[in-house]
Order: sequence, then structure tokens, then C-alpha cells
Amino acid sequence: MALHGRTPETAPLTLTVDRSNPAAPLIRVGGDLAYTTAGPLREEIDRLLAGAPPAVVLDFADLLFIDSTGLAVIVHAWRQGQATGSTLELRTVPRFLGTILDMTGVTGLLSRTVAQSPPTPQGPPTPQSRPTAQSRPTAQS
Repeated sequence: MALHGRTPETAPLTLTVDRSNPAAPLIRVGGDLAYTTAGPLREEIDRLLAGAPPAVVLDFADLLFIDSTGLAVIVHAWRQGQATGSTLELRTVPRFLGTILDMTGVTGLLSRTVAQSPPTPQGPPTPQSRPTAQSRPTAQS
């Protein structure tokens, strides 16, 4: 399948990890995040979350393509963060990724706070238990 004159997974995945802020290590993701390239990002996320930092930041400024496997890595990072008490923050989200996150409901998932429980059947959540925006993807061109 060609996308604007290119085929998926033609740009290798690039990762740059910045641990200068131990409370919020940063992974810069570039190239194609797809089935054949997503493994290293998932491994790096798992490595960082093993230390249970308060937050892990994924910067997608150089992302060119993402498929469902790449999206699954983002959801995996959120789930693992929930387990370790870490917040997942997305930065410099390209417009195409922001659209995919919105369409698939992942934006709403990422906005949930760490260890937030679902509403109880007795009624709607109280003001104290409503989700707050911890992860706000920024749609940019």
C-alpha cells in the first residue's frame, strides 16, 4: 500500500533516549513505527518503566508512519505505566497520529489518571474521581 508516494516501513525506526530527567525520561521516536519495527520501542519502554519513574515521555516529532502494532505499543506503554504508577505523556504528536489516537479512542484512554478505577454502578463519578488530563497529545502538522 502506498502512502503519498511511499510504502510503509521504508524509513527505519529511530529511537533516542534522554534520561537527563530521571522523573520523566524521554524517548524520541522517528521513522516508521510498524509491525516490523516496533519491538525496540516496546523494549525501551519496558526498560524505563521497570524503574517506575513518575512519567515517561514519548516525543513523536519525527514519526513518519504508524500502523496498528505501533498504536498497540502506545497502549502497552499506558498499561504498563498504570501497573507501575507512571504517567505516559505524548509530545509533538503529528496531525496524522493525533487523528488516529482520537478515532481509536486512545486519546481518551491516555487521559485517565494512574490507577483510576472505573465509575461504580451506583452513579457517575464524584468530582474527586473524574479523570484529569495527564496525557494530552498535541496535534501538529
